[in-house]
Amino acid sequence: MANTKSAKKAVRQITRRTAVNKTRRSNMRSYLRKVEEAIASGDKDAAQAALRSAEPVVARTAQLGILHRRAASRKVSRLAKRVGAMGA
Repeated sequence: MANTKSAKKAVRQITRRTAVNKTRRSNMRSYLRKVEEAIASGDKDAAQAALRSAEPVVARTAQLGILHRRAASRKVSRLAKRVGAMGA
């Protein structure tokens, strides 16, 4: 348990930041899930639209440090590859 005043404040800040990050991560996953669902349904136009809306959200999540930038890039790249392969 935190003993000093600064340690108690740090605990409060960490709790608040964790809640914010959890919300942002969940929001990002929702966007990724929409792309996955569009790919599964076989609708290329919907998948492309979902990917266009998901890409900036994933990039922003990485920029804020919630997700590693290379992990974000990898996620977008793999989804884009799958969406691109739909027409073929």
